[in-house]
Amino acid sequence: MLRRLLLASALIMLIGPLGLLADTEKPTVAFLRYGGTSLMSLAEKGILDMLEAYGFISAEERVVLNRAEDLDGEKLNVLYRDAGFDLPTANIMVEDVIDRGADVLVTLTTPVTQIAANITRELDDPPALIFAIVTTPYFAGIADAPCIKDSHIAGTQTHIPYEEFVSTLKVQDPDLEVVGTIFNHSEPNSVYGAEQIAAYANELGMRVEMTSIVTTADLQIATDALLNKGVEAIAIPAGLTIVIGLPTIVETATEYGGVPVFSIASQHVYRNATVGAGFYSVYREGVIAARMLIGHLNDDIDLGRTAVNLTPGFTVAINLDTAAEQDVEISAELLAMADWLIENGESTEGVTPELPEHGIELQDMPIEARREADLAFLAEIYCTDEMISAQKRQLETQWTED
Repeated sequence: MLRRLLLASALIMLIGPLGLLADTEKPTVAFLRYGGTSLMSLAEKGILDMLEAYGFISAEERVVLNRAEDLDGEKLNVLYRDAGFDLPTANIMVEDVIDRGADVLVTLTTPVTQIAANITRELDDPPALIFAIVTTPYFAGIADAPCIKDSHIAGTQTHIPYEEFVSTLKVQDPDLEVVGTIFNHSEPNSVYGAEQIAAYANELGMRVEMTSIVTTADLQIATDALLNKGVEAIAIPAGLTIVIGLPTIVETATEYGGVPVFSIASQHVYRNATVGAGFYSVYREGVIAARMLIGHLNDDIDLGRTAVNLTPGFTVAINLDTAAEQDVEISAELLAMADWLIENGESTEGVTPELPEHGIELQDMPIEARREADLAFLAEIYCTDEMISAQKRQLETQWTED
């Protein structure tokens, strides 16, 4: 009943103007990313598509933002920052945009969001913080639970089903005994992912060899170390440093022969992973973050009462070209699970490595209908008093048990 009342209240706003920009000072939004990748581009495209659809940016202004440049727009100012995969730079860029008066920080990836959360929660009047492409918001200390977080923070969690991911190794080879994994100890999502891989692999009777790296320059040595320990497959957790260096891992494993590389996003087959199994729609995550951003700019939502979103899903893709180079025969069972393949350099999904997803356009609809749908989505993730109380009790129980 409460959700219906909230949704009804939100929809009443449709009869008013779209947003408060005509009545208030032009806001400044900072886009902050750890580094540029094809997946980051998909998330950004989702955000910018939404801002353009709502009239916050014009087609001409979109051209500027597509070049990752700052914008002094008619309705919105934008500060665009990229850390170049460097944590000290990420700290500096967060401090910089706060000093420049950013009203909202839109952060992509776990490392940047963790830094932004730590910095802004120390401020008396922090800017809003909306995140996407974050796999471990709770392990990284960005939030304690979907509704238990700082009141200026909201976002969407990139769901990685590690149990299902690890199970694909056994689907490929039921006799698999030794799995290798690599993690970056400075990236919380990477550490968490490696721990999850180890836990689920052990449950399936596999031994896990783990090694850590600091930079992409360490990846060849780390992969060689795993291969020399007799691993029969390599499972890659979340973490941008390792994902960026995925081609190096695959190349090293290919030279060794017979060792497939599994990664936690199906799109990673475009970075030569043998199998990508896990999260898929990064574009959708950008759209969801934009719903929160636009809801905040229009004063439609209270970020403190907006839960961290989580959209389940599991997609499997196989790079048959990589498998052939590695002399790995993909099992019939795993082939049957595949949602799409790469073979002879072509994707059965019909997309490109630069934008490795289909369905990366907004549905064409009138703005009123779009706004109604977006408000309905936001109403579904509203944190009620009952939800907050239940999550607090759950956390207290966990802390007591620990």
